[in-house]
Order: sequence, then C-alpha cells, then structure tokens
Amino acid sequence: MGLILNIESSTSVCSVCLAEDGKKIIGRETHEQNAHSKILTVFIEDIFKEKKINVKDIDAVAVSKGPGSYTGLRIGVSAAKGIAYGANVPLISVSTLQNMAYGAKQFLNVDEDIFFAPMIDARRMEVYTQLFDKNLNVVNEIKAEIIDETFLKDFSKNKKIFFFGDGAEKCKNIIESENIIFADKLFPSADYMISFSEKAFKEQKFEDVAYFEPFYLKNFIATVPKKNIYG
Repeated sequence: MGLILNIESSTSVCSVCLAEDGKKIIGRETHEQNAHSKILTVFIEDIFKEKKINVKDIDAVAVSKGPGSYTGLRIGVSAAKGIAYGANVPLISVSTLQNMAYGAKQFLNVDEDIFFAPMIDARRMEVYTQLFDKNLNVVNEIKAEIIDETFLKDFSKNKKIFFFGDGAEKCKNIIESENIIFADKLFPSADYMISFSEKAFKEQKFEDVAYFEPFYLKNFIATVPKKNIYG
C-alpha cells in the first residue's frame, strides 16, 4: 500500500504517472521524439503541483529498467535515482518488455492460448524481445534477435503470436505466418507499470540506489564523425 511515482522512458514514449494502492491518480505522456531530457522532469513537477504534494510524500519511485534506448533509459533511471536518493524512498525497477506485454493484454483482450511478443527496435535488423504467455509468464530469455525468416518460427507453429512495439515493423515484410498477428500502436507506458511496482513495493523488492544500472542488453556504441580529408 503506497504512493508510487512510475517513470517510463525506455523508447520514444516518455510517460510518468502517480499511483496509490495500485490505482492511477494522475499521469502525463508524450510520443514526441527526443523529448525525454526536456520533458521528463517537467511532467513530474506538473503532477506533484497538480496534486499538491511534495516529492517526500511518495513512498517509492519505480522506473522502467529496459531493454530499450540507451539515452532514454539513462535519462529515466538518472531521474528515478535522484528522486529516490533525495526523498529517501525505495527504488523499484520494472521490465520494459513485461510492461509492454501487460499493456497488450489489456488492449487486445484475448482469451485464447497465445503468445505476446513485445519488440523494441535495437537498430539495423535487430529487436529486443521476449515471449510471454497469456498469463504474462515469461516463456524465454530476453535477447537481441536478428530478424529473418526463421525468427520465432518454432513458437508460431501451433500458437498465435502477437507482434507489437516499435521493433515489430521490421518483421512485416520478412516473416509470413498465419499465426503471427501484428498489433499497431502498442507502446510502453508508465500506466502499465502500476501493478508491477505495487507488487514489488508490497514484497519489498527494491534496487540499490547507488549501484542500480539500466538493463541495456547491448553495449552503447558511440559513432565518431569522420575527419574531412580535405581539411
């Protein structure tokens, strides 16, 4: 039973919500590209101001831990750690892919025995993905998968799989199967974190504020501009 600030910044979506006892009170969200650094703290300040509370009134802060965008994760986790340290409250982390699977289950409202395959763009022909069954149990490990004709072929033989997220678009022209269904406009959201962060809070599953790092899955590779050979 707690007042928890939830932060999601792992993809192009940036969202924040405040929940009490597992129910959303207020939230903010934008799909504006590259807006995380300028809008995240504004969203947090806005919801605190609107609800007339102080950061020290919250009982915990939860953050989407990845995988996802290196920059987006770094911004979200830095903000969450700063708040947790400053307010002296626990830090909770939530899997981004599980967050997405939960959102898909709510949106699609399917009763049959299927798989959810949330996908986050990992550049080139790779996606970060993991399968979940209809009860959101983990089916396989999180991986950076290369998209080709054999992608998740064994899993799609006997069950339908819902592909969604910003990485699913890469699969449309490569994978053909009557058991694969593409669901559009399903992205991570701070709203979908609520049940996970509330459960972690009740079970006191907290991260070490000093040492917690996002789950990047792949190392960040910075590109260096080529020198102009003509001076």
